Amino acid sequence: MSDWNASHIPGQHGRVAVVTGANSGLGLVTATELARHGAHVVMAVRDTVAAEREAGTIRRSAPGAEIEVRELDLASLASVHAFAKDLAAAFPAIDLLVNNAGVVLLGPARTTADGFELQLGTNMLGHFALTGLLLDSLGRAEAARVVSLSSITHKNAHLDFDDLMSRRDFNASRAYGRSKLATTVFGLELDRRLRAAGAPVVSVVAHPGLSRSNLTPGPGSTALGPGGSSPGSGCW
Repeated sequence: MSDWNASHIPGQHGRVAVVTGANSGLGLVTATELARHGAHVVMAVRDTVAAEREAGTIRRSAPGAEIEVRELDLASLASVHAFAKDLAAAFPAIDLLVNNAGVVLLGPARTTADGFELQLGTNMLGHFALTGLLLDSLGRAEAARVVSLSSITHKNAHLDFDDLMSRRDFNASRAYGRSKLATTVFGLELDRRLRAAGAPVVSVVAHPGLSRSNLTPGPGSTALGPGGSSPGSGCW
């Protein structure tokens, strides 16, 4: 499939697609192409100002594109619940959920609003909660799909269930790999359970490859993209 490109995306007209961390990087590209191919795209982001700016660019490049911005901070379960409640009310059926937003922490340990290690809490637990809250809406679609973005870093990771939050011995890169291993396990187990239940929803896990975006650390950086903010654009 090395010759595959965005022109091969089938028509998405009539479908509702939710993309987290959609205002930059991989999430922005995903949202853009889905909108260009006819989907009604919900950009689920923390930085709504940046997202509105990018949504305007998409509309200008693809007149008629259906795209909207909704606030979502994956580092806050209260925000996840509020977002899911409003979204389900607006869209009884959701066809595609792309769990893309992510954070790479380079400095000392940080936590989410609920006290979870920031990378595990944002990259996995926030998306876990979001997916669970939207499962009913996904189940009402004809062929819904949940896409979780993982990373090759999961291959060297280990889930220490006695210290999932890395409180005993925090290492930023190790915690990131752990968050992506948890994401991978979640995506695969979700698909197994959906199949066992005879649900119409499919769960897949994607490693997007190495990409150059503002998720990649720059000089002097300490953290990038918590909770689906502007830099929370994908995984590598």
